[in-house]
Amino acid sequence: MKIVIANKSHASYAEQICTTIEESAKVRGTGIARRTPEYIISKMEKGNAVIALEGEKFAGFCYIETWSHDKYVANSGLIVHPDFREQGLAKKIKEVIFKYSREKYPGAKIFGITTGLAVMKINYELGYQPVTFSELTDDESFWKGCQTCKNYDILTRTERKMCLCTGMLYDPEKKTKSSETENKISRFNEKAFKRLKNIKQTLFYKKEG
Repeated sequence: MKIVIANKSHASYAEQICTTIEESAKVRGTGIARRTPEYIISKMEKGNAVIALEGEKFAGFCYIETWSHDKYVANSGLIVHPDFREQGLAKKIKEVIFKYSREKYPGAKIFGITTGLAVMKINYELGYQPVTFSELTDDESFWKGCQTCKNYDILTRTERKMCLCTGMLYDPEKKTKSSETENKISRFNEKAFKRLKNIKQTLFYKKEG
């Protein structure tokens, strides 16, 4: 298994990446901002993505987005192909793109919004902290990307203050805690995030039909 910085030679995987992301969201019953193959290819061509391959077979992917004149960076579209799940690959991909993001944009705050408890846990171990949406980028183009998510009505009804997603932020200017303390906090908050997610679903989620 190799995880490399994607480039235009990986463009042939774009369609499969988009399909895998959409199918995964359907299985989990979560909302996502839709990606097009063209958008994924543009990230590859700019060197703003990583791809995991087992030989020539697609295994996983994640890309970088920048906002507010590179003051904010997001690692988005994290996905692992079903054939390679439950092997710790998502964490490895996340670690690679997180390190790459810090090298490429050293002064940027790295953030993400997600409903996935596994992703929240990985983020926490990397040094992210849960934050309110007001602490994330105010770049309208970022929030516009949420329009294709099935939960977008929640975001608009709350005036963009909260949604089913949880906001998490890594600020390079803040001191990091010891790994032992971080692990304790991570285990505690995994349970707290699960409770918070259930509360949000009860308050906001509308079943179709």
